[in-house]
Amino acid sequence: MARIPAVSAKPAKDPVVFMAGGPGADAIDDIPFLVDSGLNKDRELIVMAQRGNLYDQPNLACPEIDRFNAQAVGLGYDARQAEQLLLKAVKACRSRLTAAGVDLSAYNTTENAADFADLRKALGIPQWNVYGYSYGSNLALTYLRRHPEGIRAVAIDSITPPEVVTLPWTWSSSAEGIRNIFAACAAQPACKNRYPDLPHTLDEQVRRLEAHPLTLNVTPPGGGKPVKTVLDGGALLNLIVAFTPRPRDIPAALEELAHGNPQRFAQARAAGSVQKVGVFAHGLTNSVACGEWAPGYSESDVLKAGRDAFPGWPDTVLAQVPQLPFQYPVCGIWDVPDRSSVQRVATVSSVPALVISGTFDAKTGASWAKDVARDLSGSTTVLVPGIGHWVVPQSPCAQHVLASFLARPTGPDTGCVDDLKPEPFTIIPK
Repeated sequence: MARIPAVSAKPAKDPVVFMAGGPGADAIDDIPFLVDSGLNKDRELIVMAQRGNLYDQPNLACPEIDRFNAQAVGLGYDARQAEQLLLKAVKACRSRLTAAGVDLSAYNTTENAADFADLRKALGIPQWNVYGYSYGSNLALTYLRRHPEGIRAVAIDSITPPEVVTLPWTWSSSAEGIRNIFAACAAQPACKNRYPDLPHTLDEQVRRLEAHPLTLNVTPPGGGKPVKTVLDGGALLNLIVAFTPRPRDIPAALEELAHGNPQRFAQARAAGSVQKVGVFAHGLTNSVACGEWAPGYSESDVLKAGRDAFPGWPDTVLAQVPQLPFQYPVCGIWDVPDRSSVQRVATVSSVPALVISGTFDAKTGASWAKDVARDLSGSTTVLVPGIGHWVVPQSPCAQHVLASFLARPTGPDTGCVDDLKPEPFTIIPK
């Protein structure tokens, strides 16, 4: 863990503790984003790596999966070969970790929340504030529900509600974020005139690429030797969900793709060939996903949710959860206990809360924040137009709102949101 001093000469006595996303993302590497966002302006910032992450012992990194991900850019996203190689990597990682004595069932959100409760006591902090994004919002809500003592205020960003997060749930989030991007384009005359029917263009390109994938030699964005890169329908969707290209460039990239120029998407796909091996804790991801998100549903439920979100798309695309392909076979190998009854519980609290969402978020759809806020009687909800996943580092307005919330949890200043609009989309010549 790390303690980052406040910039202010007279900081507030209650620090803010950060809960990272993922699960499996390294919180320590997020410190520059947090500092740039002003989290330590008026109070100390505390950052702890969640159990199993980089710098922890044991570390649940899976270099085997990192190496697969680098190789996967040259395979169809939902290809049988990709599935076989991924499952081989998952099995190798699991075997290595369990042979070293790691109890994979101990890596879950309940234990994760208890670690933060222990941390506050160990540091002798009477009261602190909590800020978490993505999976960190799920963790923050679980922490608030199970260990409310000592929590002054909670800010959650890009919400993953514990009571509803399942593998099929991800489809509705993806559809919502993409629809909002297209609606924002339609609301800008220049974008609407240049790209008049983006939903149709996307549907057409997903079907075309899934039927006839492109195989290209592409230089990764950082340079180096060209790598074999396969662009099919599943890869196209997942690049959009991951905001590569950025949302402002997605209409242009789709238009170029439809006219025979796949460069933007192909280069974004090729970027995956360069992996930081051994940094991301895939073991924590799988323990949480397989213990908390997968149980109670099946591959057929994923397919049905995909068909509801994107009617008419190929089943080969819709059978794979966005960002988590082949997760049910993975969970069959990972084999951790079902924790859904313990974890899928709403957090009901009167502790002051700030609920922040971005309209372009295709990983954790903005509309899901409403149900969470309804159970938090002291909450303020902020919807930031034109911003995707993890809002605060991308939005000066959201940074101002968060700072005002930490200063006055019951009355944050949200006025800057009223005049916000998505930035102009990239317009390419006809």
